[in-house]
Amino acid sequence: MQVVIAGSHGFIGSALVPHLRDGGHDVRVLVRGPAQGRTQISWDPDAGRLDPDALAGADAVINLAGVNPGSRPLTTARKREVLSSRLNTTGLLSRTLAALGDGPQVLLQASGIGAYGSRGDDVLDEDEPIGTTFFANVVRHWEAATAPAQDAGVRVVHLRTGIVLGTGGGALGRLLPLIRLGLGGRLGSGRQFWPWITLLDHVRATEHLLTAPVHGPVNVVTAPARNAEVVAELARAMHRPAVVPVPAFALRTLLGDFSSEVLGSIRAIPAVLDASGFAPVHGTLPAAARWVAQRD
Repeated sequence: MQVVIAGSHGFIGSALVPHLRDGGHDVRVLVRGPAQGRTQISWDPDAGRLDPDALAGADAVINLAGVNPGSRPLTTARKREVLSSRLNTTGLLSRTLAALGDGPQVLLQASGIGAYGSRGDDVLDEDEPIGTTFFANVVRHWEAATAPAQDAGVRVVHLRTGIVLGTGGGALGRLLPLIRLGLGGRLGSGRQFWPWITLLDHVRATEHLLTAPVHGPVNVVTAPARNAEVVAELARAMHRPAVVPVPAFALRTLLGDFSSEVLGSIRAIPAVLDASGFAPVHGTLPAAARWVAQRD
């Protein structure tokens, strides 16, 4: 397949591009600035600029673009940037696909497992309503921005990504260095559910969804586990203790509104992904932790 990817330099995108190319796909990436060669397509989502002809020969578009909400304090201005970065890219791609008519018929659109808000021990599949937190509201608008493409008959999948276990970024970007030093421990009570998936299985699931007959929200997770269990397994795989807990109040002070993503409990399950026939390589938390440790 010829696949166009937005957000190719992020934590997931930088793993997805080589994975798809190794699998025989023709991958082109959207870049801000002049394109360098045929594998790049220039665009400016903030200005609403994208040449429709550049997408005409593609089979699918994968949009992973958006400001990382955990990289800086979530001030009012930063919250606007988090939302606008998602709406500008998603809206432009969706409108462009709708106008093409005979262009790409698949849009895999990034989303987040924070869609549900913190729900304690409730088991959450894709039929659950969207919550009321800041991040749930971001997801509500983010997914709605794909409406033009959906209305035009494009198969749109919303990738509600969970806690991605991998090195070099993602949700573990700040936690793994502490675990390596033997300074890791549960976050807050440690009883909150984290719906996890390894980076490898995330890119495999994304490739799978390029052709699987699925549309709408998909929980891109393998299984939920309590935060204390995730941290303990990672520490065990790295032969380190995990006995230094981080109090909830300290996380709220340090992370502000983003602390809800760390302390909130989302017991999401991959109902749609499982039903589509996808099988993870790392199906258990110990296997996932060993994979992360081997790559560290």
